[in-house]
Amino acid sequence: MALALDIFRALADPTRLRILALLRRMELSVGELAQVLGQSQPRVSRHVKILADAGLAERRKEGSWVFVALGEPGRVVPVGQALDAWSGMEPDLWAEADAAKLAAVRADRAASAAQWFEANAGQWDAIRSLHVAESQVEAAMADVLGGMPVDTLVDIGTGTGRILELFAGQARHAVGIDRSSEMLRLARAKLQGAAELRQADLYALPLKDDAADVAVIHHVLHFVEAPDQAIAEAARVLVAGGRLLIADFAAHDREELRLRDGHMRLGFSDEQIHGWFEAAGLAPARDETLEGGELTVKLWLGRKRGASMQGPAAQGVKAA
Repeated sequence: MALALDIFRALADPTRLRILALLRRMELSVGELAQVLGQSQPRVSRHVKILADAGLAERRKEGSWVFVALGEPGRVVPVGQALDAWSGMEPDLWAEADAAKLAAVRADRAASAAQWFEANAGQWDAIRSLHVAESQVEAAMADVLGGMPVDTLVDIGTGTGRILELFAGQARHAVGIDRSSEMLRLARAKLQGAAELRQADLYALPLKDDAADVAVIHHVLHFVEAPDQAIAEAARVLVAGGRLLIADFAAHDREELRLRDGHMRLGFSDEQIHGWFEAAGLAPARDETLEGGELTVKLWLGRKRGASMQGPAAQGVKAA
């Protein structure tokens, strides 16, 4: 009874109901919530604190930004089911207005990232090398993936095509996906027909369910507005037992990378990635930590549930 009272008290305000509805769509910063709600950041922060105290929201500080996500599933899921059941009983003008403003926030994010990618397309490989030795990352990725041939490999956010250049030879069919036409132009020049290249959004991959054996997201996730959704979409296209390999930065506090290089996220923790894996139906299979350079690079391997688990996934997570 006490838990129910805490939850209902937390939701006994229209602004907090609106915040919960927005968080069910995507993780947002406090500033973005304030932009959608048309309220000051201090006021929004107070509402977020009440939701967090009730276990309905979770706050995470990254540099000078505070991101807000849904809280404990055991508390959020029943509330969401109730809200969905009631939603069709009468028009919700606030929800419609908030959805429109949220779309504008997403468009601003995407435009900012796309502008940066287009402006830096020719220097992308060089910029990556400033953060950590790519040769070390590539060798570790090859070790994690192994030398076994695969039917279909998908490189999500392929950029200039370096990952396809390394691993397309192991696949009967290799596909590189990127939203930037300039990046794909550079990749095509590099790969010369060794892989299929398609322009698309990583939230809506142009592939059917169960289409790929291996998916790779290499140094892309820290540019993504909703990493959990990107991981879920990658998992969707994997066959049962298929593998998703993420290479990205460990959590850090280099705020200048957000301002100078357009990073949306200042790296990730193992707990974040493993949580997103689990939500997407992936079993954490292996972790690798690569020290060196200005930042620490992590490799996270997940295997899609639904097949008999063999190899690393059956042995638990390996931390290097």
